Amino acid sequence: MEQLEFFEIPSPCIGVCQTDARGYCKGCLRSREERFNWLDFSDAKKTDVIRLCKQRMRRRKLAILKAKKAQLQLERAELNTSLDFEKTEESEVNLSLDDFSLD
Repeated sequence: MEQLEFFEIPSPCIGVCQTDARGYCKGCLRSREERFNWLDFSDAKKTDVIRLCKQRMRRRKLAILKAKKAQLQLERAELNTSLDFEKTEESEVNLSLDDFSLD
């Protein structure tokens, strides 16, 4: 059974009407179909579209955070090459203990 809504569900549009590479609006993250058919949707469908937009926003923010983290790690690696212990130079690998003596 569908719950009665006393107020109209407003459009999530924020006035930034451009699409991204995946076809979602950059402002509200609705698909083309969701934007064009908004006025024809039932309140339940509108609520579902808003829920989907929130999920898309969370995924977008997570992707941005992951990209920033990867970029920061690359920058740190470039700045701290002397502290990168995983890289070994050939001169360090060919060390021999024969040159040392215990007195």
